[in-house]
Amino acid sequence: MAVDRFPVEASHIMMFARSVADDNQIYYDEEYAKETEPGGIIAPPTFAQASAQFDPDYFLRPKVGEPWFGSGGEPTGIKRESSGGGGGGGGGGGLHAEQHFEYHRHVGPGDVLTATTGPGKTWEKEGKRSGKLMFSESVTEYRDQNGELVITARGVGVRTERPVDQ
Repeated sequence: MAVDRFPVEASHIMMFARSVADDNQIYYDEEYAKETEPGGIIAPPTFAQASAQFDPDYFLRPKVGEPWFGSGGEPTGIKRESSGGGGGGGGGGGLHAEQHFEYHRHVGPGDVLTATTGPGKTWEKEGKRSGKLMFSESVTEYRDQNGELVITARGVGVRTERPVDQ
């Protein structure tokens, strides 16, 4: 993922918090948030994932003229391409196995983030029913309008060497 500009607005934060059913007032009530340790509205954990909406090449968004993934244009569960650390590909199946967020400071309204993703570590383990398990990590760094590192996100995908034996 590469996001050139992810403007963080109070309404984005409020809607994200509502979408994950988190009613903590620090995500929407400015008067309440002023009295907390951060001193203002902050974004909930995992909020950085919303940056995908600002990525024109996000792999789950279809190209112009193509149907939406899962729209019936092709069977649900079959991806046209993989974006790296999220799994998929290989001779078997793939899945997103883990996600970690390291916050270097709170994200709040007025921040303008950029995101760049690169490869992380890779490793293998032997599976009992699917052969080799191949793990790959992708690391996304979110920086603010001043170029300061705000969040480091690590996603781990796992692929199997072959489909799981039944």
